[in-house]
Amino acid sequence: MVDRADINGVLAQMRELRAQAQQGVRQIDMPNPVQSPNQVNATEKSEFGDLLKMAIDQVNNHQAEASRLRTAYELGDPSVDLPQVMIQAQKASVSFQAMTQVRNRLVSAYEDIMNMAI
Repeated sequence: MVDRADINGVLAQMRELRAQAQQGVRQIDMPNPVQSPNQVNATEKSEFGDLLKMAIDQVNNHQAEASRLRTAYELGDPSVDLPQVMIQAQKASVSFQAMTQVRNRLVSAYEDIMNMAI
């Protein structure tokens, strides 16, 4: 039954992250009509940068938590069980892989833009 609660927790976190990402996209898509075009671009850049920084920080937090749980389990901490360690390790791995894919797509988009300028 513990595994079921962990799965539900992971699913809840994934839904929350999706909602946060969608909210961030909506904020970028609907700039304030009173702002000048330069202010809108600065706002979009800062929101994108903030969203990217938040995603990187989350990946870092997942990796740090996985490392902490793994070390606690190796030291024999009775409050940490193996399924907890494995779930957190998988969260860290999946979030890192997702961040790597995002980075690869950003680099690809940048290269495409640079090739258009030539």
